[in-house]
Amino acid sequence: MLLYSTSDSGYHRSLEHCVMQSMAPGKGLYMPMSLPKLDEKFFREMKQLSFPELALTLAKSMIGAGVDDTTLKAIIDRAFDFPVVLQPVSSSIDSLELWHGPSLAFKDFGARFMAGLMSHYNQNNDQKLTILVATSGDTGGAVAYGFLGVPGIEVIILYPSGKVSELQEKQLTTLGQNITACEIQGSFDDCQSLVKEAFTDADLNQKYRLSSANSINIARLIPQSFYYFEAYRQWTGSGKWVCSVPSGNFGNLTAGLMAKQMGLPIHHFVAATNVNKVVPDYLESGEYEPRASVSTLSNAMDVGQPSNFVRMMALYQQSWLSLKADLSGFWATDEETKVEMKRVFDNSGYVLDPHGAIGHLALRKYLETHGGSGFFLETAHPAKFLDTVEAALGQTIEIPERLAQLKDRKKEAVGLGSEFGPFKDFLLSR
Repeated sequence: MLLYSTSDSGYHRSLEHCVMQSMAPGKGLYMPMSLPKLDEKFFREMKQLSFPELALTLAKSMIGAGVDDTTLKAIIDRAFDFPVVLQPVSSSIDSLELWHGPSLAFKDFGARFMAGLMSHYNQNNDQKLTILVATSGDTGGAVAYGFLGVPGIEVIILYPSGKVSELQEKQLTTLGQNITACEIQGSFDDCQSLVKEAFTDADLNQKYRLSSANSINIARLIPQSFYYFEAYRQWTGSGKWVCSVPSGNFGNLTAGLMAKQMGLPIHHFVAATNVNKVVPDYLESGEYEPRASVSTLSNAMDVGQPSNFVRMMALYQQSWLSLKADLSGFWATDEETKVEMKRVFDNSGYVLDPHGAIGHLALRKYLETHGGSGFFLETAHPAKFLDTVEAALGQTIEIPERLAQLKDRKKEAVGLGSEFGPFKDFLLSR
């Protein structure tokens, strides 16, 4: 598999290089030179496959000779040992539940696949690999669980103080071993900026082998495209099928758009955001204007400068009109989010997390105008946002045991500001 940089289309590198380096010079992100085009035979036969079998078939078609088949199967079998569930919510709307993995969030798919791939590439290197990752909530937990105890790899997680839920924070700060958490006095965008600057710093790159587990790393996006195919494999409907994606850094949506370009028959996508509506505004106006993020109930989507926007534009040859043909934008306030959570629960008994609630609302509004049916991504278990969900529903909800057991664990985190200097000093002093 050969990839190019979004900042220099003539800069080409192997999958191994791109996975281990994460970012290209000039802060470019890597994208595949080409995507496979899947034929009717593939879509007929996929109905008979399990999810790991489907993922292996897709991985082979995307990665090619980049990883041998035996290794790739072992990575996938370990990474995807939990189900993807397409759950009906109403007659025209399904929820794609992506929270059945260890951290109870969709990012388990990308994090566990990436951990396996990085471990494979790193096995003959004597120098430790240091993973830097910024999180607005769920990424950090998924990466922590995905890389926990992996030999030769350490993980440093940066998260914004006071802007993740209590249980999300416990997932980041209580595991120990090769996982270190840094509590940053700032926003997710500040955390993301610190990570990106670290990759361009000569002193840090001299001391460490640095990589990232954010969706800036292509190893996150490749496996996230798989569950869109799994949703289609489980779907029993017909006609125009629409997908609504709760979006923050837009890696999940980019993976879905990649799947569509590979031939997956999703008619249209909806980019669903909270008031951090940079991409919906772009889709309406054609002007891209990143801005400081605003804190909301759907904290994993509190991103004002989404990294993967450049990838989305690369997929569509920088054409606003071409992107608009496949993608609509939608945004919701906190109040609208709470109302939708209560509405869906009262009508169906289905419990949404705040991110899924925006995805559901966006899809419902789209279908009311355009007709058809569709699914939204339920990206995290509602219990990860316990206070918000229970307040919206007016009743208690069950907490999965793997979350409940975190409540009494002691938090351990390094407190830092949002300036790069102290963060660099911390890394160099370790």
